[in-house]
Amino acid sequence: MSAPAVLVTGGAARIGAAISRAFAAAGWHVVIHYRDSSDEAEALAATLPSAETVRCDLSDMQAALAMIGNLTERLDDWRVLVNNASLFEWDDVTALDLPTNERAMQVNAQTPARMAQAFLAHARAQGGRRVIQVTDQKLRNPNPDFFSYTMSKHALDATIPMLAMGAAQPDDRIYGLAPGAILPSHDQSDAEAEVSHRLNLLARRTGPAEIADAALFLASGALASGQTLYIDSGQHLMRQDRDVIYLAREGAGAS
Repeated sequence: MSAPAVLVTGGAARIGAAISRAFAAAGWHVVIHYRDSSDEAEALAATLPSAETVRCDLSDMQAALAMIGNLTERLDDWRVLVNNASLFEWDDVTALDLPTNERAMQVNAQTPARMAQAFLAHARAQGGRRVIQVTDQKLRNPNPDFFSYTMSKHALDATIPMLAMGAAQPDDRIYGLAPGAILPSHDQSDAEAEVSHRLNLLARRTGPAEIADAALFLASGALASGQTLYIDSGQHLMRQDRDVIYLAREGAGAS
């Protein structure tokens, strides 16, 4: 295999699929990770010039590490790990739901952190390796909705400077990629998303291709390690007291 390789977790659907397509179009071999979306993963892989699929439940740490180990043995030039997969489940700021919190912290923070460590310890790559931790604009613009999800994204964000300082070689880069509201989520309809996703400084919808282009840019290593890109049409610069799902339903604005 002559093409550099990238693993995209949750790479079969939504933003992950856009990232997979962008890397494939740029000449990369794409490893599409999925949990339940086998049909979507295989269908996507069939459309790409160089791709394969791998199934793993990221709530199982040992299975995730075995996946990393298998890829490090097979891939001669594995340059990028995109930790994109995540759980987005509701719980309330006044009453933390422990099972929801445990799932969020495992899938959204603990497993991607451990995968990044294993990747940096063992993957072979030409010109350095890149870890891209997909977080959320809520890091800068928090609200009390989806409490455990937001907590887990803050935990994942904390790994970025620490990995950059202590787990990376000089030519490696550890980055954050923080999207805003991109696609309908939770219980949203398309019509609701059309309204809520324009609640940003530019009053426009940020597209999945913009996130994918940003991931591809970060793969170049042009930024200093430890940085985060916010791709959200300025949403993170606002103060929104609730998730935009509910701001739109309530007809509320933001400042």
